[in-house]
Amino acid sequence: MRDIFEKIRENKGPLGQYSNVGHGYFFFPKLEGPISNKMQFRGKDVLVWSLNNYLGLANHPEIREVDAKATKDWGNAYPMGARMMSGNSNYHEQLEHELSSFVGKEDTILLNYGYQGIASTVDALVDRNDVIVYDSESHACIMDGMRMHMGKRFVFQHNDIESLKTQLERATKLVSDTNGGILVITEGVFGMAGDQGKLKEIVDLKSQYDFRLLVDDAHGIGTLGATGAGAGEEQGCMDGIDVYFGTFAKAFATIGAFISSEEKIVEYLRYNTRSQIFAKSLPMPLVIGALKRLEMIRTQPEHKANLWKVTNSLQSKLRENGFNLGRTNSCVTPVFLDGGPFEAANVILDLRENHGIFCSMVIYPVVPKDTIMLRVIPTAIHTEEDVNYTIEIFGKVKDKLAQGAYAKDKIMYA
Repeated sequence: MRDIFEKIRENKGPLGQYSNVGHGYFFFPKLEGPISNKMQFRGKDVLVWSLNNYLGLANHPEIREVDAKATKDWGNAYPMGARMMSGNSNYHEQLEHELSSFVGKEDTILLNYGYQGIASTVDALVDRNDVIVYDSESHACIMDGMRMHMGKRFVFQHNDIESLKTQLERATKLVSDTNGGILVITEGVFGMAGDQGKLKEIVDLKSQYDFRLLVDDAHGIGTLGATGAGAGEEQGCMDGIDVYFGTFAKAFATIGAFISSEEKIVEYLRYNTRSQIFAKSLPMPLVIGALKRLEMIRTQPEHKANLWKVTNSLQSKLRENGFNLGRTNSCVTPVFLDGGPFEAANVILDLRENHGIFCSMVIYPVVPKDTIMLRVIPTAIHTEEDVNYTIEIFGKVKDKLAQGAYAKDKIMYA
């Protein structure tokens, strides 16, 4: 018999193995000061490209005023209890109605947190007779939701419609024996590479196959589409998305999420989504704050316009200077460089310590070996000066990396 604590002490996991050298710097860093394009890191001013504050609402004065008043009026405890038992309110229902109208669906259920909410939604939608067919680059929350699924699941290669058709053929044969159904899961925007899911092409497959479509549009809501209603609106296929997931953690700059679908499906989820039935209701200040954020997204299009002005400038200038941005067609801006994990660490150290730029790095196994990805997130409150400075510094770092200036076997700047 083995002590599970001993097992954990011996193996910290794929990320935990770096905790001794990376904690507080590469992992769990502390950005301080008001949320903005420039903040403080370890006592130094830095230009921040790591916050999913797409529309710049996190510290907007109108938002701060509403958040403060709602907290003063209601406190963080109200309503006390789960929605089903004692935690419902007119404001919760108002937010659901307004979100339904915004994304063009019949009804909506609020979720306390996006991660738990969508995982629990996947669990609620399918039973052991059903088959899930999902994109290979689906977010961890989707993967965790599928772990609870006791039926079959098939993966299709990322954004590969032919691969999806192959898996739909397999799934169709299987459910013909089990009397089950098929749920296809993909994302509106894939948060690492920044490419949109091929929603229109997937919806078009409904003429050939019988399935329902769940779309996680965490990075699309508020940033894509004529009104900001997301990737489905952007691609002109919102009606073909059967279950639409949006989060408040990105463009809305707060906490919570929602699922929108036809009325009967939402009613079912309301009574069967375990992460909501058995959890405290979303606190009133967050609900009222989300209502204000939704109002601003609907009535103040200048925030999205500014976001895309910065995004287009940043991405076009990066490409003009020879940087590889992969397949992004969203605001998410991955910058790919050649190098191993120690070189990646030294690049980040150089950027933060010597040039005052704070962005996130991604290494293997998220990206291929000997590849560094700098994940840059533009926002509506970044400036053209921020863009130009970043292009200049990234150019210097790229040249130093090519010249072997960053050690391959040790962290240089610690």
